[in-house]
Amino acid sequence: MATAKHQIVIVGGGTAGISVAARLLRRGYSDVAVIEPSETHYYQPLWTLVGGGQAEASTTARPEASVMPRNATWIRNAVAAVDPDNNTVTCADGTDYEYDVLVVCPGIQLDWDRTEGLADALGKDGVSSNYRFDLAPRTWDFIRDLRSGTAVFAMPSGPIKCAGAPQKIAYLASDYWRKQGVLKDIDVHLVVPTPRLFGIPAIADSLDAVAADYGITVHTNAEVTAVDAAAHKVTVTAEGGSNIALPYDVLHAVPRQSAPDWIKASPVSTGAAGGYVEIDKHTMQHVRYPNVFSLGDAGSSPNSKTGAAIRKQAPVVVDNIEALLTRRPLTASYNGYGSCPIVTSSHAMLLAEFDYDLNLTPSFPLLDPTKPHRGYWYLKKYGLPYMYWNLMLKGLA
Repeated sequence: MATAKHQIVIVGGGTAGISVAARLLRRGYSDVAVIEPSETHYYQPLWTLVGGGQAEASTTARPEASVMPRNATWIRNAVAAVDPDNNTVTCADGTDYEYDVLVVCPGIQLDWDRTEGLADALGKDGVSSNYRFDLAPRTWDFIRDLRSGTAVFAMPSGPIKCAGAPQKIAYLASDYWRKQGVLKDIDVHLVVPTPRLFGIPAIADSLDAVAADYGITVHTNAEVTAVDAAAHKVTVTAEGGSNIALPYDVLHAVPRQSAPDWIKASPVSTGAAGGYVEIDKHTMQHVRYPNVFSLGDAGSSPNSKTGAAIRKQAPVVVDNIEALLTRRPLTASYNGYGSCPIVTSSHAMLLAEFDYDLNLTPSFPLLDPTKPHRGYWYLKKYGLPYMYWNLMLKGLA
């Protein structure tokens, strides 16, 4: 028996959940519940700048209560299971909640243990990751203290949030080392599982030039599969299975990622690798359960997992929830828009914006979207955080 029922239950109080809740409440829906266990809300895109010594970690965190829409019901709990056949979700404490419409957006799970030796190595002896709030400042400590040796920056295979982040920090670090006059004494390696640094050739060409300018050795079609902290070495496995050992003095590692385990174990999952919520990539509606929607990093839509994607998905989800509740056809459609702000130095950034077909969709057509610009840097550091806290989370952008 469900403890309580709400018309619309949103799982997750991150970027996606708060944006959708705010928009629904603005539309006049009064019975909106958000299930979110965390007391703190993070603006994660700035963690790259924290790791690069360009921002303070404290500026990226605010109390969850400060971003929760005033008229939403905040259920401070974690979801443990979903039963879409009976329209209920079960929380970690055993409490059940019933819903008319469910929005699943708990974010993505960081699978640190899927890279051998990584979890134990984090935070000490030069190993860090900007994918954790507490570790991003450590990244900067390690970068700042390195004067010679080898630095390895690694990207895992599979979908991850902000796919540009693993290489952005390599450029920020190299830029800092160059300014310090020590870049010539540091052997920088960037390991990526993809054939090129970006999926759009014109942007990949630009990034090739950036990497070459810093003297970065780029390993394509390769992945760091093990960390030997005692020996200060990583195993790099190339396509085809061949391994090389790379020494490191600084290692920036990014974990493989997947849907939260409770989604993988539920009927809403694709059942495939990653286990994401199986949705129509345009309507964001579940393919088998019409009253279930998903957006953000936990959905199966094949877009880049970025906050910019959520900004375009949230209005579609809200429009289509309204259509469902009023028994109209679902006409709102998401085109796969994603945006990847790739910081290439402490004063320049390339803003890659594209759709499902990898067509460039620039918001600022006067600037060449395939090249880094100084103006984009200020957008990244000041403009986007302002828009996030003041507009997006309030359902206004």
